[in-house]
Amino acid sequence: MAHLESAAEVYDALGTKYEHAFRDWPERLKTVEWLLGNLPSGAKVLDVGSGTGRPTAELLAAAGHDVTGCDVSPKMIEIARSRVPAARFELADMRSLAYPAGTWDAIVAFFSMLQLTRSEQDTQLARFAEWLAPGGHLAFGTVPGDADDIVGGFMGHTFRSSTYPAEVFAARLAEAGLDLVYEHRARYTPDLPGAEPEDQVFLIARKPS
Repeated sequence: MAHLESAAEVYDALGTKYEHAFRDWPERLKTVEWLLGNLPSGAKVLDVGSGTGRPTAELLAAAGHDVTGCDVSPKMIEIARSRVPAARFELADMRSLAYPAGTWDAIVAFFSMLQLTRSEQDTQLARFAEWLAPGGHLAFGTVPGDADDIVGGFMGHTFRSSTYPAEVFAARLAEAGLDLVYEHRARYTPDLPGAEPEDQVFLIARKPS
């Protein structure tokens, strides 16, 4: 059996290759643009699984928001700090993060929870909701499906992953006390040799004021 890699191992190895493969990703840009149009001036934003910092943290910081990115990959943090000096980037596993309730005006988590178990994803979404300030937004993106701790491959790496159908994620956000205000489903093909199109879902949910 191939070596099962941790998220840190996968993204340390990928580095800027990930950014290149997903550089033309209109659905993510549309979701960030919607968020930008609904944030207060100088919003405090947490980007969970911030990767290279581009484009999400870079766009948010360029719009004048106070952006903190976190990632489990030391290599990604190194790249992000050099490329997006207007934001802060911290090396951290999201499961170890702790913030007081109401800390953030927005939290972004794009495709950063796939290597968590379903139970961990449930817990993390509830924690995100708690950390949001009243009126704050959670922007979430993932590959939906019915997968519970399965072994799969991605860009030459092998790891365990889990996910739910899109409807379940929407239900989890509602259970966490958030109102779904944006949903976009798409199929996207990364710029990789032999890549197949994958289903994706982007959701934004708002914490009631």
